[in-house]
Amino acid sequence: MLSAAAVACGDSGGLDAAGATPTAVSPEKLWPNLRPASSPAFPYDVAVRAVVKGIRVPGDDIRKVDPVDVLEAEIAAHPDDYGSKGAYHATVDRVKECRPGGDRARCPLLKAYYRDLTGDGRDDLTLGFRLYPTNQTAVRVFTVENHKLVQVLADNDAITGVELAGRAVIVRSPAEIPGYEYRTTWAWDPEQRSMVFSRDEFLRTGKGRHSHTPSPGASASPSAFATDGTPEVPPEMPPETPPAVPTATSPSTASSGSSSASAR
Repeated sequence: MLSAAAVACGDSGGLDAAGATPTAVSPEKLWPNLRPASSPAFPYDVAVRAVVKGIRVPGDDIRKVDPVDVLEAEIAAHPDDYGSKGAYHATVDRVKECRPGGDRARCPLLKAYYRDLTGDGRDDLTLGFRLYPTNQTAVRVFTVENHKLVQVLADNDAITGVELAGRAVIVRSPAEIPGYEYRTTWAWDPEQRSMVFSRDEFLRTGKGRHSHTPSPGASASPSAFATDGTPEVPPEMPPETPPAVPTATSPSTASSGSSSASAR
């Protein structure tokens, strides 16, 4: 009986050869005598932080702040962008439609979402609004500090989808090459007290696949601008196709008056 048992164990637990182990190739440093650069080639703005003027936060509760007031405050703070000769001048004409009685289909403001992105245990505000007459969408994140509304992320881009994952905001944009897209990740930095650029990926999207793949390094499953786990596509934005294959990262720029796509 012991002999039979030994044979059975050997049959079920035997190892099969996987072939020869490939030789490891160590990294090779190129041009070791090349003089290193002392400054970056382009001035990347990787963090935005500004107090929003004219906005009160009753009881430090950001949910009591009217998103339309926030949009109007941005327009007032950036006349070069939203003035009659500004790149986003048509946005101003539509803001009045966001008020009660207006035509919501013409309102540039998208649904507001609330989630703790700073880790202080309180909700923060994520806003999106269309930048007419361009095809860009603005993504903004606000928090409350010392009874004031503080903007901690400003990104303008041609957007196919936005996701929240843990304390990160992931912005997905179309690429010039069919079948690919850009995915830029902004993560909360407690030292800079802002959402800072942390990753820029050029991804293959694939065709006809609709999987919900979490962002690498994210602590929670992403949702399309949602806090309840239900994917949503904001009005006037094309449906999302989640990325499939992550690639290497590279810097990107973002500011309240320019598109992050300009760095690509």
